[in-house]
Amino acid sequence: MEWYNKSKEEVLAEFGTDEIQGLSEQEAAARLEKYGKNELEAQAKKSFVKKLLEQFADFLIIILIAAAIVSAAVGEVSDSIVILAIVVINALLGIYQEGKAEKSVEALQKMSAPNAKVIREGRQMEVPAANVVPGDIVVLETGDIIPADVRLIESSNLKIEEAALTGESVPVEKDAKEIIEGKVGIGDRHNMGFSSTIVSYGRGKGLVVATGHNTEIGEIAITIQSYEEEQTPLQVKLNQLGKVLGTACLAICLIVFGVGLLQGREILNMLLTSISLAVAAIPEGLPAIVTIVLAIGMNRMAARNAIVKKLLAVETLGATTVICSDKTGTLTQNEMTVVKAYVDDKILDVTGGGYEPVGDVKLDGNKISIDSLPDLETFVAAGALANDALLDNSSGMWKIAGDPTEGAIITFAGKFGKTREELNKKFPRVEELPFDSARKMMSTFHANYIPGKIVSFTKGAPDVVISRCTKIALNGEIRDFTEDLKNKVLAVNTEFAKSALRVLSAAYKVWDEVPEENKSEVVENDMIFLGLVGMIDPARPEVKDSIRQCKAAGIEAVMITGDYKETAYAIAEQLGMADSHDQAMMGAELDKFSDEEMREVVKKTRVYARVSPQHKVRIVTALKENGNITAMTGDGVNDAMALKKADIGVAMGITGTDVAKNTAEVILTDDNFATIVNAVEEGRIIFSNIKKFVFFLLSCNIGEILLVFISILLGWEVPLLPIQLLWLNLVTDSFPALALGVEPAEPNIMNQKPRDTKEGILDKAMYGGIIFQAIAIAGACLTAYYLGVQKYGLTNGLEKIRTIVFTTMITAELLRAFSSRSENYTLFKIGFFSNKAMNRAVLVSFALTLIVLYIPALNGVFHTVPLSLADWQNVLLLSFIPLIMGETYKKIFKNK
Repeated sequence: MEWYNKSKEEVLAEFGTDEIQGLSEQEAAARLEKYGKNELEAQAKKSFVKKLLEQFADFLIIILIAAAIVSAAVGEVSDSIVILAIVVINALLGIYQEGKAEKSVEALQKMSAPNAKVIREGRQMEVPAANVVPGDIVVLETGDIIPADVRLIESSNLKIEEAALTGESVPVEKDAKEIIEGKVGIGDRHNMGFSSTIVSYGRGKGLVVATGHNTEIGEIAITIQSYEEEQTPLQVKLNQLGKVLGTACLAICLIVFGVGLLQGREILNMLLTSISLAVAAIPEGLPAIVTIVLAIGMNRMAARNAIVKKLLAVETLGATTVICSDKTGTLTQNEMTVVKAYVDDKILDVTGGGYEPVGDVKLDGNKISIDSLPDLETFVAAGALANDALLDNSSGMWKIAGDPTEGAIITFAGKFGKTREELNKKFPRVEELPFDSARKMMSTFHANYIPGKIVSFTKGAPDVVISRCTKIALNGEIRDFTEDLKNKVLAVNTEFAKSALRVLSAAYKVWDEVPEENKSEVVENDMIFLGLVGMIDPARPEVKDSIRQCKAAGIEAVMITGDYKETAYAIAEQLGMADSHDQAMMGAELDKFSDEEMREVVKKTRVYARVSPQHKVRIVTALKENGNITAMTGDGVNDAMALKKADIGVAMGITGTDVAKNTAEVILTDDNFATIVNAVEEGRIIFSNIKKFVFFLLSCNIGEILLVFISILLGWEVPLLPIQLLWLNLVTDSFPALALGVEPAEPNIMNQKPRDTKEGILDKAMYGGIIFQAIAIAGACLTAYYLGVQKYGLTNGLEKIRTIVFTTMITAELLRAFSSRSENYTLFKIGFFSNKAMNRAVLVSFALTLIVLYIPALNGVFHTVPLSLADWQNVLLLSFIPLIMGETYKKIFKNK
């Protein structure tokens, strides 16, 4: 039911409410019982058990658990315990990091339990907002948060700040008498007030028509909760990789088992050999390393003002192809600012550091002094005196109390050293005509501005004020306001408006005393025109550079806002997001398009204005259906559904509503759009490093598989035991892999196009590199095995031979870790020891290897024996082969 289509009388009758008496306490209690509390039910948090199970819902993890069970079944309990330990550690790490992010979000949320002023039984009283019911009459005054959706039944100069719901930066003028025909968007329902919006000016009363989940905000909350979680690109790729590894693992195990039986080997022996292969095939450390590297990325992002709530969202940022951004407070400062003024036939362009004049205006430094133009002081005084806004510094930060447009004029006057308080003290207000939306003006009377006289200053809509003026202040003279001069001023007004500026004009009139008949027809006629002031919610200064970085990185930036098209396009053009009006579209136009047509529309449109929350979701959905990885930034309730629908939602931490922050995966603690670009860069670095350590681990694992597989085919003894392979995969390989996870960014990482999410973690070139390196590792270790057999023989020297192979494999992998630091550049380009984390990791892994070799208590566990210097000579010579081969491969195929 559209309450804005109904008259006040119809709505009151519908709810059975008396306008004067309101509801009785008894009726209010009955309705509270019927409709429930006026609050949104918080979405239930995941239990620890559910979080734990989610960590196990990964194909690689499932394979590891299966391997552990089989190991235990055949008596290899120690292997089984080690595998299960790494699985549990990985799960706990993931839960810990996501729990830390949840606490960060809770710290950002501002808890409040506001009261509401209602009329019940003929008396005005305060009740908890949660106890407001449909049919209550709510009293609205400046500064009040509207507790529920209301149909206004009374309004006096009422303006409501609806930016959090609609995205419109300027408060909306409301009129209770208006009856709207047809269906209109939220931003155009001028006889309605909405839950959680703020009264910025005037007063009024509203009849509550919806509470809790039935409000506009409540419906958004319900829709958000209905969306199912989607897998991130990394989750998809890791699952695919896990399935490939699992399938390959089973196939190899079956082949080896079959070959062994054909060779006449014992079944139990071949079963243990198959387990060895399974252990070799699966990179047990991979899930834990991915978790740790993502956690490190979370911490780095937090240091750069981006809190990531969900671990895997860290990497998703790096794949982003489109950033859809709300305008108000995200791309702009959410603070109306005077940018142009017109006085004494001069246009003043206000820039960041001061004022750049047009014409022969004198400068005082880089600012116009108050006496540069003869009528500038009076113009500034008029704006500051005919004004009800205040600058508040009680919290240590300057804030506007009152209407933002009036606040902008107060700030403008302050730049000339004029404050409203000082001016009012010097020229006290003795009478006023408050702003009225019908006449679009306000006037105040002041004593002492002209000795012995009373001066009325008027501020309002330019076309109205100009039509009421007969004189103009021009270069220190009062002249007739001729049609030619009026047309000239109107042309300037049009020029300002075309730049999407909100324009106000100022005028004054001199009196001997305050007129007895204080009416607009008398006071606001035959005035002297002073000038025009143009203001806008300006773009954040750092955003333009961020948009440029996005373009260089192959990322499209799209503005989606509830504000007007002209204003939205002006900001988009200024920031470099759009360069043609054809790239801007109104939300109402989107209703005409089918889903298929929408997919074409989003390919060329860069600015969407006057959109509803449902429009935002359609835009994001169409972008995703076109194959884009879409990020959505925003701060308002109106952004929440799109934040949820996007691949990654990014909320503002300071100005963002709790609904937006709870919905998003990432929260920017500094509300700076530029931070999203830093987060994208961090995401790209993380994915690049994940590729590096997956490349490193898989080439090691495939080398191990080839070693065991070829040994079986040749009829040799298994060169490495399961416990030794586990040590290699979990300890030796893990430290260098972690160091690869913190490798600095490759050159020009933000000048590359986003990766194709259809491609796997590894591309064709990397598969070639893996096979090349695996053959080199297997070849070196097979050679070590052969030389060991020749020297020590199998009868008494098998443990020694296995120790030599074990040590050769470890040393080769540690040396090769340096080569894996870049898939494109050789060590001569990036520097052999330039990654300090890698240097430490290799030293730790090598030290642990020495402990396993030379501490007798561990020799029995790992089936190792101490090596002599002669043994080490062969080990070191063979270990350098994979490193040399890896660097040669890059030089030949990458040529870098």
